[in-house]
Amino acid sequence: MGLLLVVNGSFMLIASIMSAVYKDGVLQQMMLSGFVTLAAGGLIMFLTRKHKKELHKKDGYIVVALGWVIMSLTGTLPYLFTGAIPSFTNAFFETMSGYSTTGASILKDVERLPEGVLFWRSITHWIGGMGIIVLAVAILPLLGIGGMQLFAAEAPGPGGDKLHPRITDTAKRLWLIYVGYTAAETLLLSLAGMSFFDAINHSLSTLSTGGFSTKNTSIAFWNDTPLIQYIIIFFMFLAGANFVLSYFAFKRKFSKIFRDEEFTSYVIIVTSLTAIFAVVIYFNVDLTASSIVHPMVWGELESSLRHALFQILAIVTTTGFVTADYAIWTPILTVTIFGLMFLGGSSGSTSGGIKIVRHLIMIKNGVLEFKRTLHPNAILPVRYNTRAVKRPIVFNILGFFILYMLSFIIGVIVFSVLGLDFKTALGAAASTLGNVGPAIGDLGPVHTYADLPSLAKWWATFLMLIGRLELFTVLILFTPFFWRTR
Repeated sequence: MGLLLVVNGSFMLIASIMSAVYKDGVLQQMMLSGFVTLAAGGLIMFLTRKHKKELHKKDGYIVVALGWVIMSLTGTLPYLFTGAIPSFTNAFFETMSGYSTTGASILKDVERLPEGVLFWRSITHWIGGMGIIVLAVAILPLLGIGGMQLFAAEAPGPGGDKLHPRITDTAKRLWLIYVGYTAAETLLLSLAGMSFFDAINHSLSTLSTGGFSTKNTSIAFWNDTPLIQYIIIFFMFLAGANFVLSYFAFKRKFSKIFRDEEFTSYVIIVTSLTAIFAVVIYFNVDLTASSIVHPMVWGELESSLRHALFQILAIVTTTGFVTADYAIWTPILTVTIFGLMFLGGSSGSTSGGIKIVRHLIMIKNGVLEFKRTLHPNAILPVRYNTRAVKRPIVFNILGFFILYMLSFIIGVIVFSVLGLDFKTALGAAASTLGNVGPAIGDLGPVHTYADLPSLAKWWATFLMLIGRLELFTVLILFTPFFWRTR
């Protein structure tokens, strides 16, 4: 916990550099936030320096879940100290939305915020995207603490591919790719016409599949510069794919990429839906009304294709950027976008949601059930990437899906009890649990979460947390047998 706070405080001081450069008037408050967090982390580390440095799997779950909460609690300090968000409820909501890479915001006018605060807001995405725990895994061995338990708790998905037998080296390689992509996107966006400040903020949000923007109209602000949107589309696609595949690409092991069932399914889903959406938008949607600003620069056909591709990727990868108000597109497109909130990107990516690999294995197992009905004695294993999937993994995925849908249903019921209408409650539960950001109803792409009741905001932050940590990591803490187990 202390180490996480030290890292958090260090990033706050990095954000204060932006305050100094742009002279936004909140430099002292930003630095104070960083020093307070650093002091708290240093104190905790000092007080626990003689404790046994050994982590078991149970400890990993506790560290990850509580670590995320503590990071979010201290992450509110820049908002509170600068007065950018004076309400603690709103500040915690914004911070949890950042770390969980949800991108849901209570801010109605982000453009009024000081540059240091805006940069901190984007950094929370970037930290949460790859997981502060993965970063800590690369540092913990310096303290004599093994990190495998933390890595397993942070990334409990079915994908178990590792780049290197040592978990520390795996974390370092993942972060190297992550940092490299962020730098590359910042450079390209700057060359395409964005200011450096906007470019680095949107790069931090894109690679983390977060969705916080420095503009009130999100990426629609650049509807008159399609090149900027295509650059963001490219990096959203990369962020939604397994980062292990990026490593293979750099090592020129392209056969492993094209043989990966999840990646090929990811490509097919995005391309096929883009084609369908583009046709429907071209013939049935008034882009002038839905695109907020500057809808058609390179022609109606190109705009239809670009908006379709952008919004599909933004929802599938759970980035949540918007170039158009999809809520006023045709009902079939809006319903499809709502359904995509349950899809999620690839395992091993920074995206939220259920993940494509889980859907694949569930579908394959469902098809095999028909064969098992006809041939009850046959041995018919589920195969993924030509390898048989162990039955416990299949059961884990089925259990995850059931738990996810139960969490969604309970989420809708609670939101309804707290005063949200049915459509908005559906959107809020799907979006926060899937870490998407924009929803439907009164929380659509051109709205914020500012008008939610306070209790609804706290409930939303809980759904963001369990969604980001893939349910089991958090919900297991609420089971009696977890605490009885040594």
